[in-house]
Amino acid sequence: MNVAAFSSLSITNWNYASLFLHATISDRYVLPLLHVDLILSILPPIPMSVAVKDFSTASSSSPPAIPVKVIPLQHPDSTSSNPLCHHSVPFNIFFSRWTEKIKRMTFFDWIDTIFPCFLWIRTYRWQQYFKLDLMAGITVGIMLVPQAMSYARLAGLQPIYGLYSSFVPVFVYAVFGSSRQLAVGPVALVSLLVSNALSGIADPSEELYTELAILLALLVGIFECIMGFLRLGWLTRFISHSVISGFTTASAVVIGLSQLKYFLGYSVSRSSKIVPLIESIIAGADQFKWPPFLLGSTILIILLVMKHVGKAKKELQFVRAAGPLTGLALGTTIAKVFHPPFISLVGDIPQGLPEFSFPNSFDHAKLLLPTAALITGVAILESVGIAKALAARNRYELDSNSELFGLGVANIFGSLFSAYPTTGSFSRSAVNSESEAKTGLSGLITGAIIGCSLLFLTPMFKYIPQCALAAIVISAVSGLVDYEGAIFLWRVDKRDFTLWTITSTTTLFFGIEIGVLIGVGVSLAFVIHESANPHIAVLGRLPGTTVYRNIKQYPEAYTYNGIVIVRIDAPIYFANISYIKDRLREYEVAIDKRTNKGPDLERIYFVILELSHSSAVEAIKKLYEEYKTRDIQLAISNPNKEVLLILARSGIVELIGREWFYVRVHDAVQVCLHHVQTPPTNVEESSNNTSLWRRSSAKNSSSYAEVKPDTNLLKEPLVLREN
Repeated sequence: MNVAAFSSLSITNWNYASLFLHATISDRYVLPLLHVDLILSILPPIPMSVAVKDFSTASSSSPPAIPVKVIPLQHPDSTSSNPLCHHSVPFNIFFSRWTEKIKRMTFFDWIDTIFPCFLWIRTYRWQQYFKLDLMAGITVGIMLVPQAMSYARLAGLQPIYGLYSSFVPVFVYAVFGSSRQLAVGPVALVSLLVSNALSGIADPSEELYTELAILLALLVGIFECIMGFLRLGWLTRFISHSVISGFTTASAVVIGLSQLKYFLGYSVSRSSKIVPLIESIIAGADQFKWPPFLLGSTILIILLVMKHVGKAKKELQFVRAAGPLTGLALGTTIAKVFHPPFISLVGDIPQGLPEFSFPNSFDHAKLLLPTAALITGVAILESVGIAKALAARNRYELDSNSELFGLGVANIFGSLFSAYPTTGSFSRSAVNSESEAKTGLSGLITGAIIGCSLLFLTPMFKYIPQCALAAIVISAVSGLVDYEGAIFLWRVDKRDFTLWTITSTTTLFFGIEIGVLIGVGVSLAFVIHESANPHIAVLGRLPGTTVYRNIKQYPEAYTYNGIVIVRIDAPIYFANISYIKDRLREYEVAIDKRTNKGPDLERIYFVILELSHSSAVEAIKKLYEEYKTRDIQLAISNPNKEVLLILARSGIVELIGREWFYVRVHDAVQVCLHHVQTPPTNVEESSNNTSLWRRSSAKNSSSYAEVKPDTNLLKEPLVLREN
């Protein structure tokens, strides 16, 4: 219908033209709103008397109801013999996709999956990439040598085991790891976990202590490989980032305090709790010695300044990487030349590459399993997170489960060459990325530098002061104190800040294991609370559209009398069905009548449920039976394929009625409005429970109208004019 046709309409047909125009706009999106205003301005004005007469006539004599057009919903065949039509459809779909993917894989796909290094080897650009990878590998290698020895001391091991842990795992990860910038090796947090787990079993001076550390690397590698192969990395999604941030912050404080003994010149008790550490530091204050304190403080200040300069200016990032080596060289020179008193040195370090060996005994393996699981969790949350961020920055795909498998293989092979648990380092990975490393070749170059150090430089490490290694550790863990994250959480999300505070406090005062358990427990409690008390939104229609949105978020959205439209932003199951029922009862009486449109009805007759999440069959059945007892019809809109399939197999679709399942919310609303406006056909009260009863629109009438659902509503949509 064009503009000329509209302008020629008589006053009698003005309502129908306007109705057609609004229906066309709201359901077909044919005309922009600007064109609508233009067309309406051309229409002849309606005299007030005629308009009043028109509406009064409409109220006294019921016009024929306009049929409703809906998009037909494709119901699944619940009697099909297809194996996917089973209650465990997600399980079967997962394995069907997995098997189809395996069938499509070629020989080269298998090679790329097992050895991700071939992905960058085949496309390596020697002229563009080699210089960058060479410089990045040398930079990280210079940074890793002193850090590896420092972290080994933190773990309670001899410095040589830090170098061993930086040798074989680096080479293995370059082959099996999928990240091209992640720098693998000893890290402060894992070293603290190793020390905390083994100190209760053996003394660091005993050979058993070293054997257990190597065995722990084997267990961690097995755990990581199993989780990567079975694609179980999703389990750690239940652990909030606030838990990890609070845990690492508290651990950094404990690590820093434990290293003060090398600054103060006297021994401090080995503990992962802050109170015993502080008590031990205060108790030995009379044994304080100035030489190690002055030397360690000087090296620490130099490290922090170089770290800050390297971060502030990109062109000076090599200064940050050279910081640990500079501090080590300065401390070694002073110790060798001046021989200051009261400064303990590293001592003799074996020269040569590590030899192949297999763990002698697994007697203590059961005691190490909790720590192995904890280190695996840290690897997933930290290392895989860093790897994914670096992959996104450098524009290549990375599979988290494949990455976890690569870390596991690196730990397994490392344990066969005297390495303790390793994982991805945040600081070294950042330096590697900032140095513009392009492929895993930078990791091979880093491993070569560690190998050269083991072969030729270990005699020079004899005069390294212990306070210099402690300064390197303190400088490294200072970046783990995430006070800025805590301030951000306080401003943005008080719940996450509470979680951060609980985790950090319990870790500081009760130890690492208890702190992690309490943090994870509280995090899971929050998840369960959110699931049992889901967010429920009452939806209204945005003017001029067929879009339905939360009426609290969009105040201009309007609702219809007698109809409640709700969206539950979580799956419905036994734990939250009671909460959902209570909220729905509140919404039945709490809807603002001023924003309602449609016939004036006394109560709610329809509840439209947008069911896009998977839901339990019994929960939906209970909800339907609850409404049935109160003469309220339940309608389902927007069910996904899996939800609809499960409901069909369980008989819920037949129980509710196929005609009450819709593709869109708008379809359900229009059908409900059609039934509300259908004129009375029978004034006698019926006892048939399957019939749909509606009170007559006349306020003073006590009669009821029986309206059977109509499934053949295929014409233009019904749009009610505002009263």
